[in-house]
Amino acid sequence: MYLWIGFFSFVALFLVLDLAVFNRKHHRISFREAGLWSSFWVVLGLAFTFLVFAAYGRGWVENPNALSPSQASLKYVTAYLVELSLSMDNIFVMAVIFSSFGIQPEYQHKVLFWGILGAIVFRFLAILFGVALIKQFDWIIYVFGAFILFTGIKLFFARDERKLSLEKNPIFRLVKRFFVVTSHQSPQFFIKRMDVLMATPTFLALVIIEFTDLLFAVDSIPAVLAITTDTFLVFTSNIMAIMGLRSMYFFLGNMATAFRYFKYSLACILVFVGVKLCLSHYVHMPEWLSLGFILIALALGIILSKWSNKNKPL
Repeated sequence: MYLWIGFFSFVALFLVLDLAVFNRKHHRISFREAGLWSSFWVVLGLAFTFLVFAAYGRGWVENPNALSPSQASLKYVTAYLVELSLSMDNIFVMAVIFSSFGIQPEYQHKVLFWGILGAIVFRFLAILFGVALIKQFDWIIYVFGAFILFTGIKLFFARDERKLSLEKNPIFRLVKRFFVVTSHQSPQFFIKRMDVLMATPTFLALVIIEFTDLLFAVDSIPAVLAITTDTFLVFTSNIMAIMGLRSMYFFLGNMATAFRYFKYSLACILVFVGVKLCLSHYVHMPEWLSLGFILIALALGIILSKWSNKNKPL
């Protein structure tokens, strides 16, 4: 219980510092600043492994699966890397959303801040629900496995979409039914004109990003549950990955075309995780094998993208 309280306090502290100190004033996040913060969050996410090792070694957290410290650490790192890699695709979608609404760079951080705050709440509830489902209905893992496998195959053959049709977007149409929408760019979510409360493009972008994250969570959470059903490991790996999502967006958001083969890495990871989940009752795959496959898939996606960019201009 104390470890949970400490983790939530840690997350709350960084969110307050982020909004009230580091980004108190609206400003354009530079590439260098985004790179430093991205490195900080990745290092912190990986360093959290040492706390996991200590927690499971000294009994600081409930351990229903009787995981050893080394097992828990490997599962955390694997789950963290899966969530981090799947978040990359989310970054490129965010870039499309901001571009479609014409959100100015200095306002984007505020949208991402509240978007990630909402994601923390939604994912916590989704993880509790997913773990409860697996514990209550053991056969549900085959449903999760088949869904992840289908998603991976679909992603492998999917075409890149760099445009967002707002008029066809159901969330956009739903918001317009309840709010008067203005095209005026503002850092505020709502503005008042002639005694009429109007939703700004900033608010619309936030709503669509929240729903987009829910859709991504439908893929990523079952993928992490395929690695472990330990609630603490699933939740902390998810949150440590998405906490650095804002800085990674500003670092990678405009570099989508530089990683043209990265989606194939994600597709391979999803297919691997789906197969692993479907065979979990019959074949035991050691954690080092899962971790090694994920690292190799990510490395190949980056290397092939770099090689392709060097030899074939976009």
